[in-house]
Amino acid sequence: MIIWLASYPKSGNTMLRTMLSSYLFTNDGSFDFNIMKKISQFPNSFVYDKLGVNYKDLNEVIKNSIRVQESFNKKESVGFVKTHNMLFNFNSKHPFTNLENTLGVIYIVRDPRNVVLSYARHLKISPEETVKFMTKGKANDMFIMGNWSENFISWKSFSNYNKYLLIKYEDLVSKREETFLKILQFIFRLRNINFEIDANKLEIVLKNTSFENLKNLEKQKGFRESIKGDDGKQISFFDKGISRDWSKTLDKNLSQEIEKCFKDEMTELGYL
Repeated sequence: MIIWLASYPKSGNTMLRTMLSSYLFTNDGSFDFNIMKKISQFPNSFVYDKLGVNYKDLNEVIKNSIRVQESFNKKESVGFVKTHNMLFNFNSKHPFTNLENTLGVIYIVRDPRNVVLSYARHLKISPEETVKFMTKGKANDMFIMGNWSENFISWKSFSNYNKYLLIKYEDLVSKREETFLKILQFIFRLRNINFEIDANKLEIVLKNTSFENLKNLEKQKGFRESIKGDDGKQISFFDKGISRDWSKTLDKNLSQEIEKCFKDEMTELGYL
């Protein structure tokens, strides 16, 4: 069964995957970027190609979402899968996923005013273009993200089944132990396993997956999810983290546009 790690891009999904990989997939809490491969991304071209589905045809990607999940999902075990997809058409003929394939979802959210700055850097476009991207939403041959609020709202459908945990990126960074314990408790509950924490291992995990350690590790060994700049050089994936402050660097008109567009959701989340 799948436990989804869902988020809008640049919202902390990678940080969460480092922590889960380190705690769940090692004996001693050690970490390197290679162990993150145990958490796959969906959708991805490999699994679609394997079933002969045209990954470049968005309609085919949508129509075969459940079929593809059934091809790799092992119902007798639990696997973590990353996605930036919104949970489209949950009760329709062609849903993104269903309860037969999904054990639960951990949704990671981040203040959209900081997302804009981080995402603009990643996409190599201006903050103005990124705000348009985030407020209007986008679909392509890879995924349907929706806009920032649509992405967030859609996954709350699983709260009706007690299979939903909301995590704020800001807490994942500034309240690391408390927040990660909450995540582990949620996972253990979904799996009907008594919750027992390995305190020593947890301490090592929190140290090894701190933002600064991840940033240093990327400098030393590189990170496959980073991108190249126009000059051909790698743009570091781990840039500012929690130190990124939209109030100091984001144009006031852009921040106001975001706040107006996402007022209800930002108020609900305590960002306004």
